[in-house]
Amino acid sequence: MPLGSELQEAVSVEQKRRRLAAAFVDSAAWIVGIVIAVVLRFEFEPTLRGWISMVVLALVAALSQIVVGYYLALYRGRFTYGSFDEVRALGLVVIVQAAVLSAIVMVLGPVIGLPRGTVLLAFPFVLLLMFGVRYSARLILERRRKPGTEAEPALIVGAGYVADTLVRTMMTDPASPLRAVGILDDDPAKRNLRLRGVPVIGRTTEIVAAARDTGATTLVIAIGGAESSVLRRLSDDADKAGLRVTITPTLTNMMSGEQAPTDLRDISIEDLIGRHPVDTNVELIAGYVTGRRVLVTGAGGSIGSELCRQLAKYGPSELIMLDRDETGLQMAQLGTSGHGLLDSKDVVLADIRENDTLRDIFSERRPEVVFHAAALKHLPMLEQYPDEAWKTNVLGTLNVLNAAREVGVDTFVNISTDKAANPTSVLGHSKRVAEKLTAWAGEETGMRYLSVRFGNVIGSRGSMLPTFQTLIEAGGPITVTHPDVTRYFMTIPEACQLVIQAGGIGRAGEVLILDMGEPVSILEVAKRMIAMSGKKIEIVFTGLRHGEKLHEVLVGSQENLERPFHPKVSHTRADSISPERLDKAGWEARMLSVPRNNDTAIIEPISLDLPENLK
Repeated sequence: MPLGSELQEAVSVEQKRRRLAAAFVDSAAWIVGIVIAVVLRFEFEPTLRGWISMVVLALVAALSQIVVGYYLALYRGRFTYGSFDEVRALGLVVIVQAAVLSAIVMVLGPVIGLPRGTVLLAFPFVLLLMFGVRYSARLILERRRKPGTEAEPALIVGAGYVADTLVRTMMTDPASPLRAVGILDDDPAKRNLRLRGVPVIGRTTEIVAAARDTGATTLVIAIGGAESSVLRRLSDDADKAGLRVTITPTLTNMMSGEQAPTDLRDISIEDLIGRHPVDTNVELIAGYVTGRRVLVTGAGGSIGSELCRQLAKYGPSELIMLDRDETGLQMAQLGTSGHGLLDSKDVVLADIRENDTLRDIFSERRPEVVFHAAALKHLPMLEQYPDEAWKTNVLGTLNVLNAAREVGVDTFVNISTDKAANPTSVLGHSKRVAEKLTAWAGEETGMRYLSVRFGNVIGSRGSMLPTFQTLIEAGGPITVTHPDVTRYFMTIPEACQLVIQAGGIGRAGEVLILDMGEPVSILEVAKRMIAMSGKKIEIVFTGLRHGEKLHEVLVGSQENLERPFHPKVSHTRADSISPERLDKAGWEARMLSVPRNNDTAIIEPISLDLPENLK
């Protein structure tokens, strides 16, 4: 017999043994309960006839408990032993059985020599015995399942549902690498709370003292929706205490079932500077996406591919992914279809610069909703090659708009950038014109043709974080343009979630501006990444590049904001420009009229004082 079969058979035998034991305990509880009731009723001196009747009643009650319990699968594995579900079912069985037996005894009691209230008096003793045995067994089992002393002692931040689930799993798993030794929470009402025997020992501001008192080596942040500012504070305090920091998944991932609260991971730089996705009105999204033909340009990029993955969840009748990068399309197809065969009609290889090609594709596929994510985005590259920005970001956007108008697309979302607000760069100016063209199309059609504007996206291809990581792995130095430069950051999932949301609430010709929180210091990010790496890396300041701002803004100086539908999305109106008024020479002249940053490099290495545990 295979080893696996032997193990399964052994487990099956053990389970049957436990179920028989449960049936024996419950039947014995009835016997003991009735004996106690009769003895108490007769003041410890029952008559012979009373003894005989008591034995008969006890045996009948015990036997009926086994029969009813077996019929309701109490003793056939329907419930986990000692669980709340089992206790509730058991209580109902005992109540019904007590009512039936009590009715019989009330009628026959005087004849057989038993008091009419025997079963009613026995009932609480029976429940107490059944519940007490189960509670004791559960305590013994959980004590045996606690992680051993080899598990790392951990402090848990948060005492809510996520922490309760985490501590329960952690403290009932002998193989758990962590064991909770204390909980920190700022809610005064939870000051004396204990979760699975683990006490709340202080506030989140007392990490250093708690680590010293408990000997903890790890800090687990069990707050599903913690903002990055909170995570930064907790991470800094953990560094002072010499604790390794881990974190539970986001609420979005837990609610979707993608991850469980126990799926811990090390805290990342994205957690420290990004923000968790906001609540989304799923019904609103489903209303304009579900069952409809949706096309995404730039589907092979970081934003485009995640956008396709999220859109696929809402059940469009057809999801058309368009890009000129065949490798990017393969990755997008992997994210939506689970394969990258590139042999189906959901992937379209085309360039938005090719007007005739786009019109043919739109005419054939007839999309109803379009997300326009295709663009050139690297600011210093476009400063060198402004013609490319004009061809892709301006004329390419116009091509997509015209193709969409011709087939009656009713929702068009143009993905813009914060650099379009008070633009000073080629990138910013080109995306600003794209916003104006989208507003023109909205005015012409009366349909929801709108733009969505946000800042830097964490982890997108060629963005700051992957670049910094590569430089750190290579031994440095890390290059930062200016010690005071700040940027807005958003995670890729959050950006895409709000882009989809915007398509449901935006109005024709609007620019929707996504709430980006507080701007983050690039120097601070570099320092944190170096500290997390444990390496000694220099930081070199190179000076702002042509067209770069020291501080980005999300809102132009002439723009007025309102938030009519969503607390995280502001609305403003974009000035429209018709294609006939496009003037490349005038566009270039406006760029030249904006004061340019000098390119004097500041080659100034700085040293970092790393925490003791990272030296």
